[in-house]
Amino acid sequence: MKDTEAEALELVRDYPVTPDRLWRAVTEPEQLLQWFGPEGVYIAECQMDFRTTGPWTCSMIGRESGTRFKVSGQVTKVAAPEDGQAEVGLTWAWHDDSDRRGPESHVIFRVQATETGARLILRHSGLASAEQADSHSKGWLSALRKMDIHLSSPGVQDA
Repeated sequence: MKDTEAEALELVRDYPVTPDRLWRAVTEPEQLLQWFGPEGVYIAECQMDFRTTGPWTCSMIGRESGTRFKVSGQVTKVAAPEDGQAEVGLTWAWHDDSDRRGPESHVIFRVQATETGARLILRHSGLASAEQADSHSKGWLSALRKMDIHLSSPGVQDA
């Protein structure tokens, strides 16, 4: 029997922005390009619009290694902001060097209003092992550092 908690991760970040602003950062294509993917990679190709259900894909290239990392899935749920709550859910699978999709896992971005702004709850579940959960946790923490910078940039409040 698998330990399902070891195969999932949950990260929580509070931001001094409105829930609508945070929602746009996690769903709009031009906003996603600002923070999606860990530090040390650049986005080579992306078709991500998390405002509607349907397929998505993203290819990232390691800045130093030149290694290509491709991930894809389906946006399965979009609950736009209402009463300070919003949620988008998607499937997630890495591709191998032959472009075959690997095991599928699930990601949820939940946005909630707080007294000081908005909270992002990122949950990634269905990972194959505790080691994969740890690896993905490091990647998401790196991406969220980019989100921190993106949301604190001048002029981003109204973007």
